Amino acid sequence: MSGQIKILTTPIKDEDLEALNVGDVVYLTGTLVTCRDVAHRRLIELGRELPVDLKGGAIFHAGPIVKQKDDGSYEMVSIGPTTSMRMEKFEKEFIQRTGVKLVVGKGGMGAETAAGCVENKAVHAIFPGGCAVLAATKVEKIEDAQWKDLGMPETLWVNRVKEFGPLIISIDTKGRNLIDENKARFNEKKKPILKRINEEVRFIK
Repeated sequence: MSGQIKILTTPIKDEDLEALNVGDVVYLTGTLVTCRDVAHRRLIELGRELPVDLKGGAIFHAGPIVKQKDDGSYEMVSIGPTTSMRMEKFEKEFIQRTGVKLVVGKGGMGAETAAGCVENKAVHAIFPGGCAVLAATKVEKIEDAQWKDLGMPETLWVNRVKEFGPLIISIDTKGRNLIDENKARFNEKKKPILKRINEEVRFIK
């Protein structure tokens, strides 16, 4: 892991992502659209076109808290990630159909998303949990809100952000998957430790 730090700016191009590797830290400047379960289902299962153009764009698996001001505009109060793995069965096709380049959420994603990232030059990144209020300070303006009939958490909030992050690349354009690699490495480390524990405290079995 190189520990490289980079700012991605929308619209994101293939060449912006090709040099990134799992474990790299990036920040996003430009447009970030919240997009989670129901929006994915509407596109993939119901065949409804998204009301937001995501080509070269970035989505955030998040359910924000938004305040409407007296003048009708919106203010981001809190914007924390939701578990990305819930979108695993949709994400590969979602990437193919929308042209989205950066998918952000909590935790990792699986083999289908990794395949979608390879085939379409996209990446998945993890936003640290517990930083939802801090994340809201990186939202300069909410520029649009679509599918408000879904309720606040599921609305497509179109945010203008500046240096939004840190975002840890968990799936890169080569198909490497940071979470899977870490699990394998930790499991290998765990084996001799478990063996020693079992020898010392056999009565636990």
